[in-house]
Amino acid sequence: MLDCSGSMAAGGALARAKGVLLALMEQAYRRRDRVALLCFAGTQVELRLPPRKAAAWNDGWVAPIGAGGGTPLGPAVAQAAQLLATACRAPAEEGWLWLLTDGRSRDAPPRPAQAAQVRVIDFEAGRLRLGRAQALARQWGADCLRADAWG
Repeated sequence: MLDCSGSMAAGGALARAKGVLLALMEQAYRRRDRVALLCFAGTQVELRLPPRKAAAWNDGWVAPIGAGGGTPLGPAVAQAAQLLATACRAPAEEGWLWLLTDGRSRDAPPRPAQAAQVRVIDFEAGRLRLGRAQALARQWGADCLRADAWG
């Protein structure tokens, strides 16, 4: 799930998030994982990439992803839960959820039950940090990785 809200556009957070997204997709490609991508901004949640086997990715694929508006985190998490429920039907399939966000949302949706593993990558920057991505990760019992420490 990629937060494409207006706050992610500020300070280059969305550009950094796109780089992390490409790295995650490359890892998925090497493992032959199935992937999907939800982008959310304003009042919309867009299924940018329907569930499928991971393929090779490049900058041209993520470049058109833009940013603006609010952060509809609750609806995005609800749609992710539906995707995971549909895509992970076999007993051996384990659903992973990666959330790339700066946490600038008042929503605190529950963790999707269908997500066996959750990782939050926190892109919040600046002098005034609210820590909402970290708080959400704690609420979900998930790991929270700082984007500036992503290697």
